[in-house]
Amino acid sequence: MVRSESKGRPSEARSRLVNTACQLFYTEGIRAVGVDRIATEAQVTRATFYRHFASKDDLVLAYLGVADTAMRRRADEAVTAGLPAADTIRALSKSIAGSIQSPGYRGCAFLNAVAEFPDPAHPVHMAVLAHRQWFLDKVTELLANIRETPAEAAAHHFVMMRDGATAAGCLFDPVLVCETFLQGVEGLLRTHASRSIEPAGS
Repeated sequence: MVRSESKGRPSEARSRLVNTACQLFYTEGIRAVGVDRIATEAQVTRATFYRHFASKDDLVLAYLGVADTAMRRRADEAVTAGLPAADTIRALSKSIAGSIQSPGYRGCAFLNAVAEFPDPAHPVHMAVLAHRQWFLDKVTELLANIRETPAEAAAHHFVMMRDGATAAGCLFDPVLVCETFLQGVEGLLRTHASRSIEPAGS
């Protein structure tokens, strides 16, 4: 990625480009929004765009980087609160539910992006998978702190519930979706605390 920075801080033009891309890509879709539209709304020239980003794909990666940073921050806040592991999972779940109920919610930025970039070898697709692996690892770590038993199956269960909630949250009543999600998390925590969860089909 080509960037113009001073003393490690992004330039104002780059920041405007990323902020504009975050809004447009999320609300309208990545493929639907072109470089010229982004440059115009960010009030920069096309030449300035390409001084900061070698291609539109690089800007898409920056957009996903912003979403990734926000999710990691929410996870860090839940962990650093010093709560028991189960309560940390609950706090993270409530944060996810809060996002789903926020104004202008249009689903998970990562699931939306991967739907537009199905090629597993594409950098955007790989960035989505990297984010999801981090999230899965984080949830696995938290669940492993609840009970000394393999937590991978329970973590996959949690991620699938999260995926379902984020997808349904922009299609149905978000309050009901979040209530269902949080109830599911409680059930998962009870089951995981009492016994290991066997993988489906085992």
